[in-house]
Amino acid sequence: MPKIDHHLFAVLSLLACLSIVPAQAAAAEPIEADHIVAVVNSEVITRHELDGRLAAALSQLRKQGTPLPPEAQLERQMLERLIMDRLQLQYASETGLNPDDAQLDQAIGRIAANNNMSLAQFRKVLENDGMEFAKFREEIRNEMTMVRLREREVDSKLIISDGEIDNYLANQAATGAGEEYQVAHILLRAPESASPEQLQKLRQRADDALRRAQAGENFAELSASYSDAPDALQGGSLGWRTRERMPSLYADALGGLQPGQVSALLRSSAGFHIIKLLDKRGGNAPASIQQTRARHILIRINEVVSEAEARHKLEIVRERIVNGVDFAEQARLYSQDGSAAKGGDLGWLNPGDTVPEFERAMDALKLNELSGVIKSPFGMHLIVVTERRERDVSAERQRGLARQALRERKLDEAYQDWLRQLRDRSYVENRLEER
Repeated sequence: MPKIDHHLFAVLSLLACLSIVPAQAAAAEPIEADHIVAVVNSEVITRHELDGRLAAALSQLRKQGTPLPPEAQLERQMLERLIMDRLQLQYASETGLNPDDAQLDQAIGRIAANNNMSLAQFRKVLENDGMEFAKFREEIRNEMTMVRLREREVDSKLIISDGEIDNYLANQAATGAGEEYQVAHILLRAPESASPEQLQKLRQRADDALRRAQAGENFAELSASYSDAPDALQGGSLGWRTRERMPSLYADALGGLQPGQVSALLRSSAGFHIIKLLDKRGGNAPASIQQTRARHILIRINEVVSEAEARHKLEIVRERIVNGVDFAEQARLYSQDGSAAKGGDLGWLNPGDTVPEFERAMDALKLNELSGVIKSPFGMHLIVVTERRERDVSAERQRGLARQALRERKLDEAYQDWLRQLRDRSYVENRLEER
């Protein structure tokens, strides 16, 4: 489906794990006294908070089928992420950036509506699953806050000049464009004012991760164990990108890699990096592209609706459409995204506008052919293609794509630099490291 902003909904399954504590276990076993595992400026992080984050991470890794890293390594990674979350929330509060209750209520209302529930029904389901509604509400507030903080402090301050766009397009013309790389990475973040001893210790950890990666160990597991990047629990995946849309450090390192190979250890101002080339595809950019107009019906998968339930529901809807019921009518009734009001119409789509699973299924359809039930990272879909056309890649569109690619290339680096600077000017005491 199109890459539109569903960020809050994407975190729902993770949030649903954060406060689940089995009542029977709590009653039957002695409860260890809580204690402080980190101090972040004037606030503390407790063992209970860390255990909650660990439980969520382990649940996510099991669902993805990722081999579990050693618990001590995962514990260290989770505490670092808790510290970084706390620093961002503190800074947002200090600078007056907090979603108000009305905005928060609207966001939670949208989540409930996308699960075909009233707010009261949604709250009851959460509480039946062992999650306190107040805790869930606070997690959504925090997620909204950090997204807006990044937009204000990093995204809005990126400047792409016309000269950069001209150079980008000239380089494409000289070298050929269109080849894409599927890359995963590991980042070990270094403090801005790190001492030689700190850098040596970090370098040893990075060398250990590199040795294991080059020996063929599961890269997703190593990412969960070592990486400080926000995508560590997703295997460090950057998805499919052209070299121009990657950080320069990564783009330069790709030159000598074949699919399956791991880079040497890379060094930047942010710390130490390891990249693995998973696959590559494509060639020279086409003079024209095929655009597709499609409709879809989406049922989301989350803690409330399982994959089997979503698939069953769409199989019923599909049977109705095959028997003559209008696709657009069914989309308005059942689809759980912004296209529902338009009968599931996604408009004209260019290659790359949708996630790969959706695009592959869509491209395989004939005009007016109804797909089977398709799974993507967003949930389960039914798709129908209504039109196709060829369009020249105009100069205006080329410049727009170039601006977007350059922005993506800079954004990762800028965000990591901003996080490092935020941590370095804060007081952080990690008590796990003292053990």
